[in-house]
Amino acid sequence: MKISKYISLALVALLATSCTEGLMDDINKDNGHPGAETVDSKFALSGIITGTAFSTVSGAYAFYASSYTEQEFGTGLLQLARAELRNAGETASSTTFGNEWDATYTNLRAIKEVEDKCAEGGVNAGQHDVLGVAQTLKALNLGVLTDMHGDVPYSQALGGQSNLTPALDSQEDIYNAIFSLLDQAVANFTEAKSGRESHIGSQDLLYGNDNTKWLAFAYALKARYKLHTQLRNSNAVAEALEAAEAAEAAGFDGAELSVFDDSNNNPWTAFFWSREYTASSKTVSDLMASRNDPRRAVYVCDFFNSTEVGTPGDQTRANEVETLAAPSWLNNGGASIHLLSKSELCFIIAECKARLGQDPKADFVTGVEASFADYASADAGQTEGFSAALGSAYAQTLPVTLTEILTQKYLAQARDEQVETYNDLRRIKAIGEEHVKLTNPRNQSSTGNAWPLRLPYGESDVRSNPNVRKAFGTGNDAGRYVFTENVWWAGGSR
Repeated sequence: MKISKYISLALVALLATSCTEGLMDDINKDNGHPGAETVDSKFALSGIITGTAFSTVSGAYAFYASSYTEQEFGTGLLQLARAELRNAGETASSTTFGNEWDATYTNLRAIKEVEDKCAEGGVNAGQHDVLGVAQTLKALNLGVLTDMHGDVPYSQALGGQSNLTPALDSQEDIYNAIFSLLDQAVANFTEAKSGRESHIGSQDLLYGNDNTKWLAFAYALKARYKLHTQLRNSNAVAEALEAAEAAEAAGFDGAELSVFDDSNNNPWTAFFWSREYTASSKTVSDLMASRNDPRRAVYVCDFFNSTEVGTPGDQTRANEVETLAAPSWLNNGGASIHLLSKSELCFIIAECKARLGQDPKADFVTGVEASFADYASADAGQTEGFSAALGSAYAQTLPVTLTEILTQKYLAQARDEQVETYNDLRRIKAIGEEHVKLTNPRNQSSTGNAWPLRLPYGESDVRSNPNVRKAFGTGNDAGRYVFTENVWWAGGSR
């Protein structure tokens, strides 16, 4: 009896202690401010989408690329004028693209948190649409990062404080990761479609939680990145065409962010009116003029009572302000920003078909028409007499050759897709072809090539990560590899 009594008392004490500990646990919880791990991922996705549009596919990556591709002329004395004049210090500096480097890694870390929440036990576990969006945006951010810089920290880089000096992954490994992400995204969107999932709602600023549109976008990205590997993969063209046609079959109609207006300008308009660093380029103007291209009226707009365009490399014009024409869309703060345009997909299909001996005409014509529609939308009625309807008749006047396909893609992407044109020019050169001739005489200097084959690493990691610092170089050699070393898919080793 005594033993039973003692056991009973012990149980009572244990229960009392347990209750007290449970109560204290509840008291110590800040229920009014739950931890980040409990917050639904949909609230992060809107920021990731806008961050990708503002800082990864736009920002300095696109602004500087527009001079390197000669789709715009860099002017205004400072940054873009230096790019136009192929100033080696400007091009090779770790500070030039530091903001975009940091912002893209910020996007990738935020995406990693979404992926973690979609894992078993996470607040978004089992939500295929949320995970598919995260994987698609991760592939895009990672793709831009490695296309611009080559080998970059990735597999060890997204754990926050757990590893502050991550090693660099090879671009080949990163590309394999991109394809894996996109294949997983396709599977997740297919599952989300079948289950009619809708977990993101209005927080999806790109597609409004339309899983079919996201599926098409994932396929379109796969087509883009497959084509980049043309030099390295003998099946790349066929694989790119397969993915592109899957995107087309899913109804891909472009991936563009349309959240801007006169009080919330898109990055290009904000940059133009704050610094006036960009103008129309003679390279684009001449290509349009020789084809009687109606888009030239939109591309050469007399903002400053001038229809003169900038000749690539012209030092006098590069060092002037408000003296040259500029594309009309720079005056339209509400113009959308493309993550991947409909015209790009059409031209990918047309190029692949041309290379494989198939008939590319229908896709070529659709690509030109899509570009006219985009120019018209971005112009927003500023150019008298121009409309999207002009595209159909114009397309019929053009020869359907590989050179014309890539030229029309170049002209279409002069709107706001200069990053992808920069990739195209390097890819085409790597396979021994030239379809759009660059004319800036400063692409060669007395010391050799002055046209960047890649972009330098960002300052934050050059300073703090010895692995990146080693790759960047030190002393007089710091950053100079950008003029001598191709990225992996263009034939380089890193």
